[in-house]
Amino acid sequence: MEPLIVTAAVTGSRTPREKCPHIPILPEEIADAAVEAARAGAAVVHIHVRDPKTGVGTQNEGLYRRVLDRIAAAGVDPVICLTTSGIPGRNLAYEARFIPLRFRPELASFDAGSLNVGDGVFLNPPEFLRDLARRMAQVGTKPELEIFDTGMIGNCLRLRDEGLLAPPLHFQFVLGAPGGAPATPKALLHMMESIPPGSTWSSIGIGKGHLPILLTTLALGGHVRVGLEDNIYYQRGVLARSNAQLVERVARLAREIGRPLATPDEARRLLSLPRAGAGPRPNP
Repeated sequence: MEPLIVTAAVTGSRTPREKCPHIPILPEEIADAAVEAARAGAAVVHIHVRDPKTGVGTQNEGLYRRVLDRIAAAGVDPVICLTTSGIPGRNLAYEARFIPLRFRPELASFDAGSLNVGDGVFLNPPEFLRDLARRMAQVGTKPELEIFDTGMIGNCLRLRDEGLLAPPLHFQFVLGAPGGAPATPKALLHMMESIPPGSTWSSIGIGKGHLPILLTTLALGGHVRVGLEDNIYYQRGVLARSNAQLVERVARLAREIGRPLATPDEARRLLSLPRAGAGPRPNP
């Protein structure tokens, strides 16, 4: 099997400290959590920022800058994946969702369709996705195609056929989210078999779907995302202490099956990122 790319999604936008006392909220906490996860074996860190007063996600450029500068100063070099998803339930103006692209991240999330979430709708209409794809191409950011149900794969293939998404595509299957596909091996296998040859893929199991999807993905040869954004428990009824603890478990399981963890530079090569072999990106 090829090396395993582990992504750590360290905070997300909504989980409060009341539910998880270890969730990072301040920019320094988010950066430190990303650094710890990288040192534990995560090749990619997925970053949201939060309003320090409310604890809820924001797209504040200054907060992103503080997080990214602190990660850079720590002497680690993970692939940085910034979110363009906005805040579920708030449907930010599209321009606000584009703000992270000012930093020209190597990866950025690309939510590939709209989704009913509770009583609301997480809106990602076709005109927004086309604009987002164009803007990512302009700054050299590769889209991480977030797939909540199989219909979103078709959305991505249509954008590919329109010349807006360049192969090889990288898909991230999100299983167990409200309104999305269930966190079952059968659903994961169907998604994996529905993407074009030559694509790369990773998976997320939300909440109690975390371990079943993680173990299935390891067996199928995909890549994985873990972290407190997606799952706050280490085992049933026991909260995870940190993002690094969740990464460390993946590392142990990968060793048991003889699969090495990808370094950040190996991840860049496997994902066909612009930086692969090209040296550091200039500051924005």
